[in-house]
Parts: sequence; structure tokens; C-alpha cells
Amino acid sequence: MNIAIYGAGGFGKEVACLIKRINDCGGQQWKLIGFFDDTKPAGSPVSTYGAVLGGMDTLQQVQEPLAVAIAINDNKAVGRICKAITNPHISFPNLIDPSLFYVDKETVTMGVGNVIQNDCMISCDVVIGNFNLINDHVVIGHDNTIGDFNGLMPAAHLSGGITIGNNNLLGVASVVLQGMTIGDGVTLGANSVLMTAPRDNSTYLGVPAKRFDY
Repeated sequence: MNIAIYGAGGFGKEVACLIKRINDCGGQQWKLIGFFDDTKPAGSPVSTYGAVLGGMDTLQQVQEPLAVAIAINDNKAVGRICKAITNPHISFPNLIDPSLFYVDKETVTMGVGNVIQNDCMISCDVVIGNFNLINDHVVIGHDNTIGDFNGLMPAAHLSGGITIGNNNLLGVASVVLQGMTIGDGVTLGANSVLMTAPRDNSTYLGVPAKRFDY
């Protein structure tokens, strides 16, 4: 099936590499036709992976089935883009690196549009919503529920029994201890350890993580 990437930056290149790894391992065979981007002119090359096809207006005019992976490392921007895409020919597959280790795949459920990069681990009885970025070396413990439009940066670790809402960002090598509930709009800084329930739309830094006002 034809696939395009929305976002022609560095993360878009990484998603192109992910698609290649999936194809190389004999998974679903994708044909990458190019990139959509609202900040670069059509025809702009994206390294060796293809060129920009156009922006949102071009995507809305596609008249045949096309899978789209949204490769923008800003969870709120991803939400806006998803809401803006109204073309019924567009679908949003889950792109999962072949290296993902499931403790019990049969008890894991997942929505659409998720991107899971290399060398991650997902335990048992896990629910993952839609359009989450799960970057490389992320660990998701047992009985976790993750909502929509969340970003889990490289080496983030979630212990067991955690509930995460929407539009949260967990920084590089951050840790969330067992049984925590994270609502919406929380940013957890790199290398921070979340040990108490955070307020919505707030930033937490440190060990243990504390609320930080800019």
C-alpha cells in the first residue's frame, strides 16, 4: 500500500527509516511515495527518502487510498493536523518496529496512528490509544493505559498500573513510578522521576520530580 509521511524534518526521516525496517523484515510492504509538509515547497528533497509532495491542501485532494504517518515531534501539533485531515481516502496505520518485544501481545490493544521505534518493550494488559509517539528503548509496564497524542521520548520507563491521559510529553530517560495517574498536558523533564500525581498542563523536573513554573 502507498504511504506518505506528514512532516519532512528529522523525525520524518526517522519514520522513513522505520518503514524501511518494516519492509526489510517482511512485514506489511509499504511503498513510500513522499512527504507532506506545510513549511517546505513541493519538490524539496528529504535526504535520500523522497521529496515533498505538497502541504495540507494537496493531501486533502488525494483521490485514492493512502496511508499517512504523522511524523511531527509535537503532540499538540499532531492533534491539530489529525483534526484538519478530512479526506476519506486517508488512513492512519500503526507503524511498529520489528524489534518491539511484547511480554504478552494478546493482551495489548492499540488504536491508530501510533509510531513505535526500535528496541521498545510492552508488557501485558496494556491499552494504547491513538497517535502516540513511542520512541526508541521505551519500556511500558503491565496494566498501563495510555490515551492519545502522547510523546514518550527515548528510554522513558513506565512502571506498572499507570494511567496516562492525552497530550503529555515524557522526556528522555524519564521514569514514572507504579500506580501513578497522569492527566492531560503534563511535561516530565529528561531524567526526571515522577513520584506524586501531577497537575494538568504543568511541567515537572528533577528527582523526585517537582512542579516547575517558567
